[in-house]
Amino acid sequence: MFIVTGLALAYGSFESTGILMPMLIFGDTFAVIYYKKHVTWKYIKILIPWMIVGVLLGVIFGNNIPESLFKYSMVTIVLTSVGMMYFWESKSNKKIPSHKRFGISMGILAGFTTMVGNLAGAFSNIYFLAMRLPKNEFIGTAAWLFFIINLFKVPFHIWVWKTINMESLQISIRLLPFVATGLMIGILLVKKINDTRYRKLILILTAIGGLALLIK
Repeated sequence: MFIVTGLALAYGSFESTGILMPMLIFGDTFAVIYYKKHVTWKYIKILIPWMIVGVLLGVIFGNNIPESLFKYSMVTIVLTSVGMMYFWESKSNKKIPSHKRFGISMGILAGFTTMVGNLAGAFSNIYFLAMRLPKNEFIGTAAWLFFIINLFKVPFHIWVWKTINMESLQISIRLLPFVATGLMIGILLVKKINDTRYRKLILILTAIGGLALLIK
């Protein structure tokens, strides 16, 4: 969430989506290899079909969103998601929601927001928090989910939105060494954070990202 906001501030909300895509896929590839033993496939099978629907809706409608509206939509998505996640975490009743509509709605929202702003992490976080996934399963399942959906998005970024081009790729490639450094740091930090603190960290970083974009 934080890097989405940072790139939007530096390159613009719309253009940054194409710059970030190769970086995300690079990180996804590393994560699916490292956390290959920590993945819960049943949640991926629930979310992927509806995320694809959301991506297609994003392709159709997202390209016509003005820059200013695009930015404030991203802010609204981020901060609303933080509120929803905080509400879920503070509930005394931790019953895991089993209704199909919950998975469908989170999938469509995640698919749409990942296409228009690479912000699906907010809604996938809500879903995985609700499913009470332990830390490593949370990371491993999310890694596979986004590895699949990000590859699906690439053709739309290249040929429909044209946000992935030679200029954007040059920026992405220059940033890859820093992504690799972040991956190494992330592995070390995750090992030192217990499940409870990890869940709180997700909420804090999501909120920081949204507020940073809001005060631009």
